[in-house]
Amino acid sequence: MKNLTIVALSFVFVSSYVFAGDCHKKVRTVAAAEMDVVDTAVSAGSFTTLVAAVKAAGLVDALKGSGPFTVFAPTDDAFAALPAGTVENLLKPENKDQLVAILTYHVIPQKLGSIAVSHQDGAESLNGQRIPFQTSGSNVMVGGATVVKADISASNGVIHVIDQVIMPSSKNIVETASGAGSFNTLLAAAQAAGIAGVLQGDGPFTVFAPTDDAFAKLPKGTVESLLKPENKEKLANILKYHVVAGRVYAKQAIDAGDAETLQGGEVHIQSQGGSVSVNDAKVVKADLDTTNGVIHVIDTVILPN
Repeated sequence: MKNLTIVALSFVFVSSYVFAGDCHKKVRTVAAAEMDVVDTAVSAGSFTTLVAAVKAAGLVDALKGSGPFTVFAPTDDAFAALPAGTVENLLKPENKDQLVAILTYHVIPQKLGSIAVSHQDGAESLNGQRIPFQTSGSNVMVGGATVVKADISASNGVIHVIDQVIMPSSKNIVETASGAGSFNTLLAAAQAAGIAGVLQGDGPFTVFAPTDDAFAKLPKGTVESLLKPENKEKLANILKYHVVAGRVYAKQAIDAGDAETLQGGEVHIQSQGGSVSVNDAKVVKADLDTTNGVIHVIDTVILPN
């Protein structure tokens, strides 16, 4: 709740800053010197869309926090640019969890100034999912949004104003794999092994996901044999060897070198010549975020010893 407090209060602060008109310079100066995001929000008073979102998320009465935090804050115009009815739907009580997920996706639990953001390729948000960063000419892009005003100081962090609302993934690992259309064998195997439900749970999990083509590379008859009920345990062990507990992004995996899988054995991750591999499988697409983890697509089924 403490972290969500900061999300709400940081959003309120930046709204106040953006829409406070001629007094914004004064607000910024005072905030940097002595005011936390709560006091700054109260003193500024003009943040309609964000305040409504904070209220709907149940964060108005939340306590202050020390941070530090980096807030990527959409303007009212950014919210207005969402498809018709989106904001209204998010403000409904039944959509509170979704609203909180979106708000927390705009906040990083560390202080990152504009220089740090422009020199990184992303950072993990309070939501748990990773926000990608990209520099295009003189523009800094955050999850597809452009930073229109940077380095607004608060006593417990820094705020960067963005021109779009950035959306986290709303699908879990199984839903994401199903939607991709290239993991039919993996999904059938997970169902047969009885672990599909686990991969739809809270997690988080990191999945090294073999494509259909990866399964097709196995010796003829292997998949058919593994899908038989009598081989359920063997199949489960193979699939668990592709899953690591926690949300581990590619850079973290490479830095770690080895990772213990749910099967109990370890996989080895390395980067060489610009290519990342897991054991003898090549990572063909990395860092696919989901609500309950991250997927790295691999071109070969990896087998435990």
